[in-house]
Amino acid sequence: MTDLETSVAAPRAPAPRRAAPALLGYAAVRALGLVVLAGWSAARGKNAYTLLTARWDSLWYTRVAELGYGYEVRLPNGDVHSNLAFFPLLPWLERLLHALAPLSYADAGFTVSLLASLAAAWGVFAVTDLVYGSRAGVCAVLVWAVLPVGIVQSMAYSESLFTALAAWSLYAVLTGRWVTAGMLAALAGLTRPVGLAVVAAVWTAGVVSFVRERGRGARHGGTDQPTGAHLDERAPEASGAARARRAPRATGAPVAAHAPLGTAPGTTPGSPVRRRALGMLLAPVGTAAYVLWVGHRTGRGPLGYLDVQAGWRNGFDGGYAFARFVADKFTSFPSAAAGAGLILGVGLLLWLYVTGVRQRQPLPLLVYTGVVLALALCASSYFGSKPRLLMPAFPVLLPLARALARLRTSRSALVTAGVAVASAIYGAFWLNGSGPP
Repeated sequence: MTDLETSVAAPRAPAPRRAAPALLGYAAVRALGLVVLAGWSAARGKNAYTLLTARWDSLWYTRVAELGYGYEVRLPNGDVHSNLAFFPLLPWLERLLHALAPLSYADAGFTVSLLASLAAAWGVFAVTDLVYGSRAGVCAVLVWAVLPVGIVQSMAYSESLFTALAAWSLYAVLTGRWVTAGMLAALAGLTRPVGLAVVAAVWTAGVVSFVRERGRGARHGGTDQPTGAHLDERAPEASGAARARRAPRATGAPVAAHAPLGTAPGTTPGSPVRRRALGMLLAPVGTAAYVLWVGHRTGRGPLGYLDVQAGWRNGFDGGYAFARFVADKFTSFPSAAAGAGLILGVGLLLWLYVTGVRQRQPLPLLVYTGVVLALALCASSYFGSKPRLLMPAFPVLLPLARALARLRTSRSALVTAGVAVASAIYGAFWLNGSGPP
């Protein structure tokens, strides 16, 4: 069972110097991917920068930034592709940067994505460092960077921006910064529909904290006691966790302390109640505001956004369409291998998630990851986009990061370098072929 009492001990944000190895490694992986993409594209007579900034969803975002909402494409089969399907934060930032600097909207989108990808890498490091230590944090960033579709992190898409906001919101939850967590969750909700996953993490953590504090108040006669007092009552288990906080971090070993979820050390459990409630109220504001605005604009009420998504053939069917897509792969021999690969890939994701549960990841990470996986795998959207839709689920990679962190430095560097080269080649091949829709 996941230890629902788990909360991480250190409330401080990791300094840039502490995160520097992770950020430098991330920048190196992304630079390799861009160099390979440039060479591959040139050999095929294509422009790599155009692939990154002016194709597929990038065009929809820049059109929103330049012209606003209201553009749509009607297909011969009757489908209506409306730009209302695209959440507004990335276009807003593109418009702001275009106004402040001599950049085109495409250039602005590329710049936002590059900066957001670094912020996302730092956030992934911050969360992992907090839970498992700095070595695992570096490995988590590198594993996230070398994903097969990692090249999307350098595109004028919203995945990097969303992951940055989600990671730092989760970090804020784990360290008891409830208002910050709520504000970042609201911004994540203005970035992608999967912002619901961040909201779910904030709300679950908040509700669990409220329930625990009421239970403690009842046990102690309604008297709030400092967090340290509760730790002392959990001997010997809690005293070991407290020692782990003070001791140097062992490679790949969890450093979480058993404290009230989201309560920073040195505070009384009852003191952040109002901030926690405010953070929980703020969290869904972004998603709710945009969905309600779309409903008002379309004249279809609160469900108007679902109608917009239906025009793109997007919906939630519990995974039925995806299961049929995989099953259809086995109707011929050449495509059967692809079907088997899809099954193995989904099985690997589920195994990693279950491993995270067994390794007692903090509850907010498990809730966030579970919702991202469910929304990606159980949606009836274009199936080729599912790998990039899964990219924000970085906590599912933490078991791999811990395993990599246990290797000797030379061996882990060799493994990472090899996978980075393979990822760069695949990314170049992918974008020069069908690419992400």
